[in-house]
Amino acid sequence: MTDEQQAIDAHWMGEALQMALRADALDEVPVGAVVVLDGEIIGRGWNQPISGHDPTAHAEIMALREAAAAIGNYRLVEADLYVTIEPCTMCAGAIVHGRIRRLVFGATEPKSGAVVSNGQLLQQAWLNHGVVVQGGIRAAECSACISDFFRRRRAHKRAEKAARRAAPDAAQE
Repeated sequence: MTDEQQAIDAHWMGEALQMALRADALDEVPVGAVVVLDGEIIGRGWNQPISGHDPTAHAEIMALREAAAAIGNYRLVEADLYVTIEPCTMCAGAIVHGRIRRLVFGATEPKSGAVVSNGQLLQQAWLNHGVVVQGGIRAAECSACISDFFRRRRAHKRAEKAARRAAPDAAQE
């Protein structure tokens, strides 16, 4: 990859990171995505399954939906998808069906990532569309975004548990 392409990828990943911050503000797992076509963002998405009561409302799906609506076609030929975390199986399938040209992701997802961590779904010969994959763009920032979120969530749960334990004691005083 050229230095110029690395700079372009880093720029668009910064936009995806901004979308991840939107998810974080909603207390959703902070994953963000943008779809870029001809040097412009045509779709933005952030995780919304909890707030939207929708198990399919992953950042990638939301960005793909917005991009498809923007161009009036569900096939996003020549478009690139930038996402902060390696996509899951559902999102990898949507990427193929949407005919995304290139997937660029930040950090790997060892538990449920389906692109490089588990199954290498986009590399299967039986697929009717090939997607170029580039991982590791601004990986440390993307990983820190997720790690910080779960660190805060665990601390909050510990504090709630401690408060519940302390509540009966306070009631007896």
